Amino acid sequence: MRKIAFGLAVMLAGCQAPQTGSSSGADENAPDRFVTYERLVNADAEPENWLTYSGQYNGHRYSALDQIDRANADELEIEWVYQFHTLSVVETTPIVVDGMMFITESPSTLIVLDAATGRPYWKYEHPVPEKLTLCCGQNNRGVGVLGDRVFMGTVDGRLIAFDSRTGSILWNVEVGRAESGFSITSAPLVVKDMVITGVGGGEYGVRGYLDAYDAETGERRWRTYSIPAEGEPGNETWGGDSWMYGGAPTWLTGSFDPETNLVYWGTGNPGPDWNGDVRPGDNLYSDAVLAVDVDAGELAWAFQFTPHDTHDWDATQIPVLVDMEWEGEPRKLMLWANRNAFYYVLDRETGEYLHATEFAKQTWAEGIDENGRPILIPNMDPTEEGVEVYPSISGATNWNSPSFSPATGLFYTFAADAGQIYYKRDDEYVEGDLYLGGFGEDSEHPDNFTAAIRALDPLTGNRLWEYELDSTKLNWYRAGILTTAGGLLFSGSSDGYFFALDDRSGADIWHMNVGGPVHAGPMSFAVDGRQYVSISANRALFTFALPD
Repeated sequence: MRKIAFGLAVMLAGCQAPQTGSSSGADENAPDRFVTYERLVNADAEPENWLTYSGQYNGHRYSALDQIDRANADELEIEWVYQFHTLSVVETTPIVVDGMMFITESPSTLIVLDAATGRPYWKYEHPVPEKLTLCCGQNNRGVGVLGDRVFMGTVDGRLIAFDSRTGSILWNVEVGRAESGFSITSAPLVVKDMVITGVGGGEYGVRGYLDAYDAETGERRWRTYSIPAEGEPGNETWGGDSWMYGGAPTWLTGSFDPETNLVYWGTGNPGPDWNGDVRPGDNLYSDAVLAVDVDAGELAWAFQFTPHDTHDWDATQIPVLVDMEWEGEPRKLMLWANRNAFYYVLDRETGEYLHATEFAKQTWAEGIDENGRPILIPNMDPTEEGVEVYPSISGATNWNSPSFSPATGLFYTFAADAGQIYYKRDDEYVEGDLYLGGFGEDSEHPDNFTAAIRALDPLTGNRLWEYELDSTKLNWYRAGILTTAGGLLFSGSSDGYFFALDDRSGADIWHMNVGGPVHAGPMSFAVDGRQYVSISANRALFTFALPD
């Protein structure tokens, strides 16, 4: 691999006082790549590429490549490794466009590689303030692409557009004030000619929202708040002025359906996290999925999974969109394994609740009623003395991506049977300070938990098989799931393994120690007819292939 020369001057154009980061290593051999909206809509037709965070708009995280399959997966070898220059565990999912790979590292660095060799083309390092108001690490999970541009959010709340070939900054806008607690830690979603991004900051009492920006100019097209303002329907579900500091951030990438023209985005917990006394009511639309008209930015419908949450059970999982028969009729469905330990099926056109069932251990609800509302077990809210509740603060699942395989027709998710002792306390909102209202401690029964990958029937949520993981580091599990046409399920573990399972049975076909925790979603791509699988693990990106 030849050494990349650094020191390229950066062209800066933009809006709202862009910050001056540095791009380096522009390469005259970097290929021109052009990604149209039509290509994004039809991403299934080109499985050699991975064009969005979840691979496709529908959130399946499925690859139609089948060169690597059940019969030969045990021959997988490391093809190349890219070593990151960060002290944080990397959570990026690569984007691959015609042999060009885009990856990110903490805190807000963008790197472009040759996907077949790992050779760098260019790198951009975004300057961040010395003091950042972040609850959960300086994470960056990826980028979006459109035309000849690549888009990245930053931990200090900015959205930046780059020339994908040279690394030149084309525009740089502020999405949220970092001083108030706003951040961007996940990949944007590009839809039509817009770049859509959510924001983090729920632990700082921000009021969450979803933004869309013009991909050409960086001008904001619309903003949809996740908490209704005074006079808007739903504001009455917040006591007093608690809605102003109510959280409900939108910190993970959503999904999109071109036919309904709706973008689907999950929202986080209400604030303060564990003391609900100061925010009486259901606290709409925290812990919910928002369906937003992508052209107008108007809320079409919303469904709340956990009303008046006092356990920090963000509904920021990836919405999985499938077209299947429901009770004998074709329906556009949304599948959702929620952090609160229930698996849901919704009608994604209308938001109608159809079904829910437990997919992990929980002790807070007797079940879900006919309207999709939980039937609460009394005395499960946090107290000053502490109350043990399942699932834990980390949840029955978290932000790590599930997968749906059209080949098997199954839904796959990480699941945890784990409890937590929940405490509440009084906190006062101060801009830029943590606003938690309590804390959690390990369960009184530390040996009574399970971490696993579970295969579910998508219509009933019934468990068909599970693959147990090492539970000694349960709260560290953040690996996503990839399924492929080769009959494989790829994922990873906190104890440093990347592995491939049989997607029909859960049998272990292949595994390798990658030397550190896997906190990212795997993906697959092909260059010149050769299939690769990539995963971020600890502080490196590993790319595997069959022997050439």
